Amino acid sequence: MTDTTTATKTASKTRATKAKAAPTAAFPDFEAFAMPKMEVPAAFREATEKSIESARETYAKVKTAAEDATDLMEDTFETSRQGVVEFNHKAVDAAKVNADAAFTFIKDIMSVKTLAEAIELQSTFARQQFDSLSAQSKEMQELATKLGTDVSAPVKEAMEKTFKDMKVN
Repeated sequence: MTDTTTATKTASKTRATKAKAAPTAAFPDFEAFAMPKMEVPAAFREATEKSIESARETYAKVKTAAEDATDLMEDTFETSRQGVVEFNHKAVDAAKVNADAAFTFIKDIMSVKTLAEAIELQSTFARQQFDSLSAQSKEMQELATKLGTDVSAPVKEAMEKTFKDMKVN
């Protein structure tokens, strides 16, 4: 075992000595890859600086426009959500009124004594339901129109503002 340990120590020392003795080679200087040294004209430098500044201004405008568009979309979606919720509440209320009327009609029709009374009750129910459905349809139409106007108003204003800004610039 001592022979193995001694051999390992000797090999380590030899490697360390070779590593220290090896000269550090510098990267050779190839003339073919050398870049010529030239002075950049001041006019070119100024034009480059102006284009960089123009790009920064354009980026700022695009960023602002994107943020405005995002805000507009968020507002539009929130308005749409609120309108749809209100529309659905109206629809559920109308369905409840219609179901209550139908159950009342069924209860009343079961208690009639004559056929004439049943026909009169059915005619009255049909007339009331027609009037009720007409009023409900009118309410739903008005609500849908209001929702459409509320949703499209911010988009319309943003478009008008954008066209106005484009005319100014």
